[in-house]
Amino acid sequence: MNQAGHTVKAFDDEMSDIRGMISDMGARAEAAVEAAMNALRDNDVESAREIVKGDKEIDAIEATVERRVVRTIALRAPMADDLRDLVAALKMSGVIERIGDYGKNVAKRVGALEGHGFLDSNPQLFRMADIAIEMVHMAMEAYARRDVDMARAVCVRDDDVDQLHKELFVDFIAHVAKHPTDATEIAHLLSISKNLERIGDHATNCAEMVYFSQTGSNLGDEFD
Repeated sequence: MNQAGHTVKAFDDEMSDIRGMISDMGARAEAAVEAAMNALRDNDVESAREIVKGDKEIDAIEATVERRVVRTIALRAPMADDLRDLVAALKMSGVIERIGDYGKNVAKRVGALEGHGFLDSNPQLFRMADIAIEMVHMAMEAYARRDVDMARAVCVRDDDVDQLHKELFVDFIAHVAKHPTDATEIAHLLSISKNLERIGDHATNCAEMVYFSQTGSNLGDEFD
């Protein structure tokens, strides 16, 4: 193998490692959000504590990805498609880290609710979580498969999450107006809803990075 061949193989190996770490981050973040909602449903404070602790692992992987991407750009001076792959990986690592943070934020609310009456009677919050988790999963599948059509589908689903968040906000405010003593509980639920809405946004950001890495164009332009 000549020098050029060695260089290409070295870059491919680096990129494979980086993509593997991104996929690992995505799987951990998705699992954290799902586990946080399960802990909320079951009022499982111990599981919630483990989710909060586990967020440090996602943070550590992000730091490793950042170092590897910067080093690869410096050593390999990639161009065109290769450079887009690295830029997308760098941006996705930061976005996925935030998804993990939002899962952690939900977990921190477990045990804070005095009762589950309003939560149990409003399944929209869990429906919203299901869609947001599905979006994260789809975004990571799109990344693994380099599938631009799946990336588009993620962006479409974000409208459903946004609409549920708006509906819940109206319901929350109406409930507090009738039951002022529930204001603290509703504030916690509103925070959870907002975190789920942000997870949907960040899954969309990941999908947009997948689209950019494969096409060199911005997916958001299709939805303007």
